[in-house]
Amino acid sequence: MSPWVIWLIVAVIFAVGEMLTLGFFLAPFATGAAAAALASGIGAGTLISLAIFLLVSLAMLLIVRPIARAHSRSPARIKTGTAALVGRSGLVLERVANREGMGCVKIDGEVWTARAYDETETLEVGTPVHVVEIRGATALVTE
Repeated sequence: MSPWVIWLIVAVIFAVGEMLTLGFFLAPFATGAAAAALASGIGAGTLISLAIFLLVSLAMLLIVRPIARAHSRSPARIKTGTAALVGRSGLVLERVANREGMGCVKIDGEVWTARAYDETETLEVGTPVHVVEIRGATALVTE
């Protein structure tokens, strides 16, 4: 079997291992093995292919892995769905009274069923409100 095929098999094994663990530890070795396969495929000897494997793997571990780990730990910057509504302003369209089980607000052009965040609070029509939380299809709001 050709050396480049062996390097390619090693690269695939590392890549599959990375997909199973998701720790971004085996990916640098998969990249190094792929580079060694390429070098071996164009005629480099065994020692040169091994050196390329080691150098590329080490470079990926020292340079790319810390960057990838930092990105994986950072929270999403864009809030979507109901999470994007928290903190927004709205306007009471129908009196919000928890004890009566009624209330409706307009938030970003959409009409939402609403309840007061403070159970004792009653909000009259036309009152500007802020969304504190979304529970299901109900906005919990406060003045």
